[in-house]
Amino acid sequence: MSSDREERVRQRAHEIWLREGRPDGHGPRHWIEAEGEIDAEDAAARAKPAARPKPAAKPKAAAKTAASKAKPAKKSAK
Repeated sequence: MSSDREERVRQRAHEIWLREGRPDGHGPRHWIEAEGEIDAEDAAARAKPAARPKPAAKPKAAAKTAASKAKPAKKSAK
């Protein structure tokens, strides 16, 4: 067992022990339960596809000026 994984299991087993009210004599069960939880978390992390970065936002078109928004004048019929 890698030292990182062992430390995670140890911490989780301690959390389980605290959550259950610090009962005596349940260390091996807490350890096994902690290993199961850590293994499940690691498997879920491996199964999840890597997050793809979102594409950069496209710059918005420059705001049109009031003059460019104005409608052209109608030609008068002669």
